Amino acid sequence: MRLKVGYDIPNNFWQGSIDEKTQLLKAVSDGGFDHVFIGDHVAFHDGSGQDGFVKIAALSQLHPSLGIMIGIYLLPLRHPLPVARQLACMHEIAPGRTIFGIGIGGEDRHEVEICGVDPSTRGKRTNESLEIIRGLMAGDTVDFEGEVIQVKAAKIQPRIDPQTPIIVGGRSDAALKRTAQFGEGWLATWCSVKRFKEAQHYIDQAAAEYQRQVDWQHGYQPWVGLADTREEARALVSKGMEDFYKIPFEKFEKYTPYGTPDDIAEFLTPYVQNGAKIINLKIIASSNEVCVKGGGEVARKLKQVAQDLD
Repeated sequence: MRLKVGYDIPNNFWQGSIDEKTQLLKAVSDGGFDHVFIGDHVAFHDGSGQDGFVKIAALSQLHPSLGIMIGIYLLPLRHPLPVARQLACMHEIAPGRTIFGIGIGGEDRHEVEICGVDPSTRGKRTNESLEIIRGLMAGDTVDFEGEVIQVKAAKIQPRIDPQTPIIVGGRSDAALKRTAQFGEGWLATWCSVKRFKEAQHYIDQAAAEYQRQVDWQHGYQPWVGLADTREEARALVSKGMEDFYKIPFEKFEKYTPYGTPDDIAEFLTPYVQNGAKIINLKIIASSNEVCVKGGGEVARKLKQVAQDLD
Protein backbone atom coordinates (compact mmCIF):
# COMPACT_ATOMS: atom_id res chain seq x y z
CA MET A 1 0.00 0.00 0.00
CA ARG A 2 1.33 3.41 -0.97
CA LEU A 3 1.30 5.72 2.05
CA LYS A 4 1.85 9.47 1.67
CA VAL A 5 3.07 11.37 4.72
CA GLY A 6 2.70 15.14 4.87
CA TYR A 7 4.60 17.79 6.82
CA ASP A 8 2.87 20.92 8.09
CA ILE A 9 4.71 24.15 7.21
CA PRO A 10 5.67 25.93 10.47
CA ASN A 11 4.54 29.49 11.12
CA ASN A 12 8.10 30.86 11.17
CA PHE A 13 8.89 29.38 7.75
CA TRP A 14 7.87 32.53 5.92
CA GLN A 15 10.22 34.77 7.91
CA GLY A 16 13.27 32.89 6.64
CA SER A 17 15.40 33.73 3.63
CA ILE A 18 14.90 31.99 0.29
CA ASP A 19 17.91 29.81 1.04
CA GLU A 20 16.50 28.84 4.44
CA LYS A 21 13.13 28.01 2.91
CA THR A 22 14.58 25.85 0.15
CA GLN A 23 16.91 24.09 2.60
CA LEU A 24 14.03 23.23 4.91
CA LEU A 25 11.92 21.83 2.08
CA LYS A 26 14.88 19.80 0.84
CA ALA A 27 15.31 18.40 4.35
CA VAL A 28 11.60 17.57 4.49
CA SER A 29 11.77 15.73 1.15
CA ASP A 30 15.04 13.97 1.99
CA GLY A 31 13.65 13.07 5.43
CA GLY A 32 10.91 10.84 4.05
CA PHE A 33 7.92 13.14 3.58
CA ASP A 34 5.91 13.08 0.35
CA HIS A 35 4.23 16.46 0.55
CA VAL A 36 3.90 19.60 2.60
CA PHE A 37 0.51 20.87 3.64
CA ILE A 38 -0.88 24.12 4.92
CA GLY A 39 -4.19 25.24 6.40
CA ASP A 40 -6.49 28.04 5.35
CA HIS A 41 -8.34 30.72 7.30
CA VAL A 42 -9.57 34.16 6.33
CA ALA A 43 -9.85 35.70 9.81
CA PHE A 44 -9.81 33.08 12.54
CA HIS A 45 -10.74 34.18 16.09
CA ASP A 46 -8.43 37.20 16.54
CA GLY A 47 -8.09 37.80 12.78
CA SER A 48 -5.31 35.28 12.21
CA GLY A 49 -5.17 33.35 8.97
CA GLN A 50 -3.46 32.53 5.71
CA ASP A 51 -4.59 31.98 2.15
CA GLY A 52 -4.01 28.34 1.33
CA PHE A 53 -3.72 28.83 -2.43
CA VAL A 54 -1.27 31.72 -2.21
CA LYS A 55 1.02 29.76 0.04
CA ILE A 56 0.95 26.43 -1.79
CA ALA A 57 1.74 28.36 -4.98
CA ALA A 58 4.82 29.79 -3.27
CA LEU A 59 5.80 26.41 -1.83
CA SER A 60 5.52 24.73 -5.22
CA GLN A 61 8.29 26.93 -6.59
CA LEU A 62 10.68 26.29 -3.70
CA HIS A 63 11.13 22.58 -4.42
CA PRO A 64 10.96 20.83 -7.80
CA SER A 65 9.05 17.69 -6.87
CA LEU A 66 7.61 17.82 -3.34
CA GLY A 67 3.83 17.43 -3.27
CA ILE A 68 1.67 20.30 -1.98
CA MET A 69 -1.67 20.16 -0.21
CA ILE A 70 -4.17 22.56 1.30
CA GLY A 71 -5.47 20.87 4.40
CA ILE A 72 -8.07 22.21 4.60
CA TYR A 73 -9.47 25.00 2.39
CA LEU A 74 -12.64 26.74 3.58
CA LEU A 75 -14.51 26.31 0.32
CA PRO A 76 -17.90 27.81 1.30
CA LEU A 77 -16.24 31.19 1.91
CA ARG A 78 -15.33 31.45 -1.80
CA HIS A 79 -17.10 31.35 -5.14
CA PRO A 80 -16.32 28.15 -7.10
CA LEU A 81 -15.27 29.87 -10.36
CA PRO A 82 -12.16 31.62 -8.92
CA VAL A 83 -11.34 28.42 -7.04
CA ALA A 84 -11.44 26.39 -10.24
CA ARG A 85 -9.15 28.94 -11.88
CA GLN A 86 -6.72 28.63 -8.95
CA LEU A 87 -6.71 24.85 -9.37
CA ALA A 88 -6.00 25.26 -13.08
CA CYS A 89 -3.11 27.63 -12.31
CA MET A 90 -1.67 25.18 -9.77
CA HIS A 91 -1.91 22.39 -12.35
CA GLU A 92 0.03 24.59 -14.76
CA ILE A 93 2.82 25.63 -12.39
CA ALA A 94 3.10 22.35 -10.45
CA PRO A 95 1.49 19.64 -12.60
CA GLY A 96 0.37 16.55 -10.74
CA ARG A 97 1.63 17.76 -7.38
CA THR A 98 -1.46 19.35 -5.80
CA ILE A 99 -3.94 17.77 -3.39
CA PHE A 100 -7.01 19.91 -2.70
CA GLY A 101 -8.32 19.36 0.82
CA ILE A 102 -11.63 21.11 1.50
CA GLY A 103 -14.00 21.57 4.40
CA ILE A 104 -16.79 23.79 5.65
CA GLY A 105 -15.01 25.20 8.72
CA GLY A 106 -17.17 26.41 11.56
CA GLU A 107 -14.95 26.49 14.64
CA ASP A 108 -15.31 30.28 14.43
CA ARG A 109 -18.82 31.26 13.29
CA HIS A 110 -17.82 34.92 13.02
CA GLU A 111 -15.20 34.08 10.38
CA VAL A 112 -17.98 32.72 8.18
CA GLU A 113 -20.31 35.64 8.80
CA ILE A 114 -17.77 38.36 8.01
CA CYS A 115 -17.22 36.74 4.61
CA GLY A 116 -20.89 37.42 3.86
CA VAL A 117 -21.91 33.78 4.23
CA ASP A 118 -24.82 32.50 6.29
CA PRO A 119 -23.23 29.76 8.44
CA SER A 120 -26.35 27.60 8.01
CA THR A 121 -25.66 27.36 4.25
CA ARG A 122 -22.05 26.14 4.53
CA GLY A 123 -22.76 22.51 3.68
CA LYS A 124 -25.07 23.32 0.79
CA ARG A 125 -22.64 25.90 -0.60
CA THR A 126 -19.81 23.40 -0.44
CA ASN A 127 -21.75 20.67 -2.23
CA GLU A 128 -22.89 23.03 -4.98
CA SER A 129 -19.36 24.41 -5.35
CA LEU A 130 -17.87 20.94 -5.66
CA GLU A 131 -20.35 19.97 -8.36
CA ILE A 132 -19.43 23.10 -10.32
CA ILE A 133 -15.68 22.69 -9.78
CA ARG A 134 -15.81 19.05 -10.90
CA GLY A 135 -17.40 20.11 -14.19
CA LEU A 136 -14.97 22.97 -14.70
CA MET A 137 -11.91 20.78 -14.05
CA ALA A 138 -13.21 18.39 -16.72
CA GLY A 139 -13.32 21.25 -19.23
CA ASP A 140 -17.12 21.30 -19.40
CA THR A 141 -19.21 24.38 -20.00
CA VAL A 142 -21.21 24.53 -16.78
CA ASP A 143 -24.76 25.76 -16.32
CA PHE A 144 -25.80 25.36 -12.72
CA GLU A 145 -28.91 26.55 -10.91
CA GLY A 146 -28.51 25.71 -7.24
CA GLU A 147 -30.29 26.86 -4.12
CA VAL A 148 -27.33 29.05 -3.20
CA ILE A 149 -25.07 29.34 -6.27
CA GLN A 150 -25.97 29.95 -9.88
CA VAL A 151 -23.61 30.03 -12.86
CA LYS A 152 -24.33 30.15 -16.59
CA ALA A 153 -22.06 29.16 -19.48
CA ALA A 154 -19.02 28.95 -17.16
CA LYS A 155 -15.80 27.45 -18.52
CA ILE A 156 -12.20 27.22 -17.33
CA GLN A 157 -9.39 26.45 -19.78
CA PRO A 158 -7.09 24.65 -20.00
CA ARG A 159 -8.84 21.63 -18.51
CA ILE A 160 -7.18 19.94 -15.55
CA ASP A 161 -6.09 16.50 -16.71
CA PRO A 162 -5.77 14.46 -14.63
CA GLN A 163 -8.13 16.22 -12.27
CA THR A 164 -6.72 17.45 -8.97
CA PRO A 165 -7.75 15.02 -6.21
CA ILE A 166 -10.27 16.45 -3.75
CA ILE A 167 -9.97 15.26 -0.16
CA VAL A 168 -12.91 16.18 2.07
CA GLY A 169 -12.43 17.11 5.71
CA GLY A 170 -15.06 17.08 8.43
CA ARG A 171 -16.27 14.92 11.28
CA SER A 172 -19.97 14.62 10.47
CA ASP A 173 -21.88 12.07 8.41
CA ALA A 174 -22.60 14.93 6.00
CA ALA A 175 -18.84 15.20 5.34
CA LEU A 176 -18.69 11.46 4.66
CA LYS A 177 -21.59 11.71 2.21
CA ARG A 178 -19.84 14.69 0.56
CA THR A 179 -16.73 12.53 0.18
CA ALA A 180 -18.74 9.75 -1.41
CA GLN A 181 -20.35 12.11 -3.91
CA PHE A 182 -17.47 14.41 -4.83
CA GLY A 183 -14.15 13.36 -3.29
CA GLU A 184 -11.22 11.04 -3.74
CA GLY A 185 -10.89 10.59 0.01
CA TRP A 186 -11.85 11.68 3.50
CA LEU A 187 -9.41 13.55 5.76
CA ALA A 188 -10.16 12.72 9.38
CA THR A 189 -9.09 14.61 12.46
CA TRP A 190 -9.87 14.07 16.17
CA CYS A 191 -11.15 10.65 15.23
CA SER A 192 -10.87 7.25 16.89
CA VAL A 193 -9.67 4.24 14.93
CA LYS A 194 -13.14 2.73 15.32
CA ARG A 195 -14.79 5.80 13.80
CA PHE A 196 -12.15 5.91 11.04
CA LYS A 197 -12.93 2.34 10.06
CA GLU A 198 -16.71 2.76 10.25
CA ALA A 199 -16.58 5.98 8.23
CA GLN A 200 -14.91 4.21 5.32
CA HIS A 201 -17.71 1.64 5.24
CA TYR A 202 -20.26 4.47 5.24
CA ILE A 203 -18.44 6.19 2.35
CA ASP A 204 -18.32 2.95 0.34
CA GLN A 205 -22.05 2.44 0.72
CA ALA A 206 -22.87 6.04 -0.17
CA ALA A 207 -20.51 6.03 -3.17
CA ALA A 208 -22.29 2.97 -4.54
CA GLU A 209 -25.55 4.93 -4.46
CA TYR A 210 -23.86 7.63 -6.57
CA GLN A 211 -22.48 4.89 -8.86
CA ARG A 212 -18.91 5.96 -8.11
CA GLN A 213 -15.93 3.61 -7.94
CA VAL A 214 -12.92 5.36 -6.44
CA ASP A 215 -9.41 4.34 -5.45
CA TRP A 216 -9.84 6.06 -2.11
CA GLN A 217 -7.13 8.22 -0.54
CA HIS A 218 -8.49 8.45 3.00
CA GLY A 219 -6.25 10.15 5.52
CA TYR A 220 -5.72 11.24 9.10
CA GLN A 221 -4.36 14.65 10.13
CA PRO A 222 -3.40 14.94 13.81
CA TRP A 223 -1.52 17.52 15.80
CA VAL A 224 1.59 15.83 17.18
CA GLY A 225 3.82 16.65 20.15
CA LEU A 226 7.41 15.53 19.65
CA ALA A 227 10.15 15.48 22.31
CA ASP A 228 12.45 13.17 24.22
CA THR A 229 9.80 12.55 26.90
CA ARG A 230 6.03 12.30 26.84
CA GLU A 231 5.76 14.99 29.49
CA GLU A 232 7.72 17.51 27.46
CA ALA A 233 5.88 16.58 24.26
CA ARG A 234 2.50 16.97 25.93
CA ALA A 235 3.41 20.41 27.23
CA LEU A 236 4.45 21.54 23.74
CA VAL A 237 1.43 20.28 21.85
CA SER A 238 -1.10 21.29 24.49
CA LYS A 239 0.12 24.87 24.42
CA GLY A 240 0.09 24.96 20.62
CA MET A 241 -3.45 23.64 20.37
CA GLU A 242 -4.86 25.79 23.16
CA ASP A 243 -3.28 28.92 21.67
CA PHE A 244 -4.82 28.15 18.27
CA TYR A 245 -8.26 26.78 19.13
CA LYS A 246 -8.88 28.57 22.46
CA ILE A 247 -10.17 25.26 23.85
CA PRO A 248 -8.64 23.18 26.70
CA PHE A 249 -6.25 20.48 25.47
CA GLU A 250 -8.15 17.81 27.38
CA LYS A 251 -10.86 18.05 24.70
CA PHE A 252 -8.33 16.85 22.10
CA GLU A 253 -5.92 14.73 24.10
CA LYS A 254 -7.24 11.24 23.37
CA TYR A 255 -6.86 11.90 19.63
CA THR A 256 -3.42 13.54 19.86
CA PRO A 257 -0.20 11.48 19.73
CA TYR A 258 2.74 12.86 21.68
CA GLY A 259 6.11 11.61 22.86
CA THR A 260 9.05 10.11 20.98
CA PRO A 261 8.89 9.03 17.31
CA ASP A 262 8.24 5.48 18.53
CA ASP A 263 5.32 6.66 20.68
CA ILE A 264 3.80 8.60 17.80
CA ALA A 265 4.25 5.82 15.25
CA GLU A 266 2.68 3.32 17.65
CA PHE A 267 -0.35 5.61 18.12
CA LEU A 268 -0.83 6.12 14.36
CA THR A 269 -0.14 2.57 13.17
CA PRO A 270 -3.77 1.38 13.59
CA TYR A 271 -4.95 4.15 11.23
CA VAL A 272 -2.56 2.89 8.55
CA GLN A 273 -3.62 -0.70 9.22
CA ASN A 274 -7.24 0.38 8.75
CA GLY A 275 -6.89 2.09 5.41
CA ALA A 276 -5.21 5.48 5.83
CA LYS A 277 -3.23 6.34 2.70
CA ILE A 278 -2.42 9.89 3.83
CA ILE A 279 -1.01 10.82 7.22
CA ASN A 280 -0.51 14.56 7.71
CA LEU A 281 1.60 15.45 10.73
CA LYS A 282 1.18 18.88 12.31
CA ILE A 283 4.23 18.59 14.52
CA ILE A 284 4.93 20.77 17.54
CA ALA A 285 8.51 20.46 18.80
CA SER A 286 11.36 22.60 20.11
CA SER A 287 12.68 23.48 16.63
CA ASN A 288 12.08 22.92 12.93
CA GLU A 289 15.09 20.60 12.86
CA VAL A 290 13.56 18.38 15.55
CA CYS A 291 10.23 18.39 13.68
CA VAL A 292 11.84 17.28 10.41
CA LYS A 293 14.15 14.68 11.91
CA GLY A 294 11.66 13.16 14.35
CA GLY A 295 8.76 13.43 11.93
CA GLY A 296 10.85 11.70 9.29
CA GLU A 297 11.41 8.80 11.67
CA VAL A 298 7.65 8.55 12.19
CA ALA A 299 7.11 8.65 8.42
CA ARG A 300 9.58 5.82 7.81
CA LYS A 301 8.05 3.64 10.52
CA LEU A 302 4.52 4.15 9.19
CA LYS A 303 5.60 3.47 5.60
CA GLN A 304 7.12 0.20 6.75
CA VAL A 305 3.77 -0.70 8.33
CA ALA A 306 2.03 0.09 5.01
CA GLN A 307 4.59 -1.94 3.08
CA ASP A 308 4.11 -4.91 5.40
CA LEU A 309 0.40 -4.88 4.61
CA ASP A 310 1.03 -5.59 0.91
